[in-house]
Amino acid sequence: MVAASDTEESLKRRLRLGERFIEGWIFLAGLLAIVVLLGIVAILLKEGLPAFGYTPPWEFLFGTKWYPVSEPPTFGILPFFVSTLMITLLATAVAVPIGVGCAAYLAEVAPSKVRETVKPIIELLAGIPSVMMGFIGLMLLSPLVQSIFHLNTGFCGLTASIMLSLMSLPIIVSVSEDALHAVPNEFKEAAYALGATQWETIRHVCIPAALSGITAAIMLGLGRAIGETMTVLMVAGGALAVPVSPVEPMTPMTAAIASGIGNAVRGGLQYQALFAIGLILFIMTLAVNLVAERVLERQKRKFAG
Repeated sequence: MVAASDTEESLKRRLRLGERFIEGWIFLAGLLAIVVLLGIVAILLKEGLPAFGYTPPWEFLFGTKWYPVSEPPTFGILPFFVSTLMITLLATAVAVPIGVGCAAYLAEVAPSKVRETVKPIIELLAGIPSVMMGFIGLMLLSPLVQSIFHLNTGFCGLTASIMLSLMSLPIIVSVSEDALHAVPNEFKEAAYALGATQWETIRHVCIPAALSGITAAIMLGLGRAIGETMTVLMVAGGALAVPVSPVEPMTPMTAAIASGIGNAVRGGLQYQALFAIGLILFIMTLAVNLVAERVLERQKRKFAG
């Protein structure tokens, strides 16, 4: 009995040591993520804030001229800002309904064989390099857009939006499907018992119950759309004017940074202005996440009540 008790105590001690080891690694991983994030913010502030000493923030944000090598240089990012908003909103408007609908089909309607076949293919699409998506847009989509809308060029915001929506879809579908698949069967059975159809159950039970996961999927897809560089650099057109239509050539903020950083002198005004654009992109992404968090909390309170 004593030997058995000692063995059991030794096993418990080893399990506690293993748990502490795993907890320590999780803590270090979280701490590392915070340190990296703070480091990125510090670099953006250090390199980007001096640009506002030369160009006031109001003129920097709402100026329409970007002439970094003129004398004197002029920095106005309104064309880049409007282009980013237009392309991101269009891409999200296309990707979210299709992505959530596809996830609902895979989770609730599709046979298991179809789901097991289609989902790995969708997840595989997420690994396609952005430069390859850019080539697809360059060779296939831009001539199609040019032909359909009778444009002078197919390199425009609409082409970039469609490509970004295709790049966001695998993330939205995969994460949303996991969230919908995790909804307890009791919820669906209760809805069917009350006479709800399959569509009503998906719409009024499954999607609300999985809303946190779907919101996370949308945020990941939106982050992919905002932060994508190579694809929009290749197919958006590169115009420096403020766009008024999605079928006009335009330059998003990420493309402006990528195209200009190679010619910028380290520590110079153009270099600082490009980092200031990066700082504004970071603030935009943070604002989107804060808004999403508020919406999610409101939904939680709504369904909890």
